[in-house]
Amino acid sequence: MGLNKSELPRKRKNQTGRLVLLGLCWFVGLAAAETKTLVFFGDSITAGNGLDPDEAYPALIQKKITDAGLPWRVVNAGLSGETTAGGLRRLDWILRQRVDLFVIELGGNDGLRGIPPENSRTNLQVMIDRVREKYPNAHIVLAGMQLPTNMGAEHTGKFAAIYPALAEKNHATLIPFLLAGVGGVAGLNQADGIHPTAQGHVIVAETAWEIIKPML
Repeated sequence: MGLNKSELPRKRKNQTGRLVLLGLCWFVGLAAAETKTLVFFGDSITAGNGLDPDEAYPALIQKKITDAGLPWRVVNAGLSGETTAGGLRRLDWILRQRVDLFVIELGGNDGLRGIPPENSRTNLQVMIDRVREKYPNAHIVLAGMQLPTNMGAEHTGKFAAIYPALAEKNHATLIPFLLAGVGGVAGLNQADGIHPTAQGHVIVAETAWEIIKPML
């Protein structure tokens, strides 16, 4: 049976509406599946010094993300020996790529070298400012670090206080102590007593994941 002429405009209108709806659903689905970027910006802990890169905690976080079916990719921007001053010098290069979540794991080498905590705090603040200037919507996470007690109570206390103070001031998310359950535990650290073993990184990844997961 054919359509009369009065039904043709209605049919075209319905078809157009369906096409618009399909197009909108496609656009929303595409936006929802868009891959975002999580950057771990740190020193030898993040780089996985002494280990295969796949054993370092950023790679383990990527595996958790993949297993959870989340549209995120992890960038390991760790560099062995890095200080906050060195990190500041290479930050702009790292920020050439899009950043949605930026984890700062720096300062440990500063503390071990006896650099005044005030200097480290200033450098970390500048990093936070630069990330927010270029990517205002990016989430920032500070990975807190602590020093061995043999560095002296005053120095270790001032150093440890850097991270919660900066997190509060900048409304950033804090990982209280990235090496919780690992730092100072002989069986979870390599011969140098500083860098985690592969099993140590598994624990570090769990510590970081607990904080980061809700942000994904």
